[in-house]
Amino acid sequence: MSIVRDPSRRRISLPVGDVPSGDAAKLAAVLSRHRRILVLTGAGCSTDSGIPAYRDSNGDWRRQQPVQLQAFMGNAHVRSRYWARSLLGWRSISRARPNDAHHALAALERSGRVGLLVTQNVDGLHQAAGSHRVVDLHGRLDRVVCMACRVVSPRSAWQDLLETRNESWGRLDAPAAPDGDADLDGFRFDSFDVPACADCGGVVKPDVVFFGESIPPWRHTQASAALARSDAMLVVGSSLMVHSGYRYAVAAARLGKPVYAVNLGRTRADHLLTMKALTPAGATLSTVAEILSAGR
Repeated sequence: MSIVRDPSRRRISLPVGDVPSGDAAKLAAVLSRHRRILVLTGAGCSTDSGIPAYRDSNGDWRRQQPVQLQAFMGNAHVRSRYWARSLLGWRSISRARPNDAHHALAALERSGRVGLLVTQNVDGLHQAAGSHRVVDLHGRLDRVVCMACRVVSPRSAWQDLLETRNESWGRLDAPAAPDGDADLDGFRFDSFDVPACADCGGVVKPDVVFFGESIPPWRHTQASAALARSDAMLVVGSSLMVHSGYRYAVAAARLGKPVYAVNLGRTRADHLLTMKALTPAGATLSTVAEILSAGR
């Protein structure tokens, strides 16, 4: 539905090579050597919170690619389809709660080991778990923004407006999909009423980065500066198939910094990894946080 980031659905050709593997204990041992870590998280960090991921363990698309910014801005029917599905999909996002992975990363921040957490997710669960040093690389679904006057508003108010103007749609039910989408197929969306911005009449979109849209430069600048100050990088629950996240693994490797990963499947950066734990993020990070806390 929304978000990310690579402009095509073509299979990415990945370098082939063995990745040193490890478990939670080995990961804790290597992370204990680093005083400051840049953490990058992806969809695999939030799946235990009930939010589906776009990709499978091989890094391939499970579903149709999300909407492009140009289509959303230029086609009223595309906007109606987007917001009708989002009307239902928002329910799963608004009910989602942080899981063990989010809480473990917040604990690692409190211990002073995480210099910055850069997330590709748009669900706000890291902040809900207590993390404070967070860059939402792709924005947040709990806000909407007018593309004309740039006024930012809470999604909750926008959701109420959508439901008021589309009561019959609000009574529907549909399976949750990634990024606050819902699998609402077989419907005509012409009747779905999408409000304009109350201030200027402009087009309202979620405050997230769509395909075909650039990440705000300040977010990349902040993440890059934190990486330069870090001793290592930890990737959690991301295949790194999109350039917006992959570039930080490349940059870390060029700077001679070790890159570790916790991911149930391959990543685009496997050839750059110092170690990868092919284990669930929640259980792995909880153990890592406990070991590092005991070893202080």
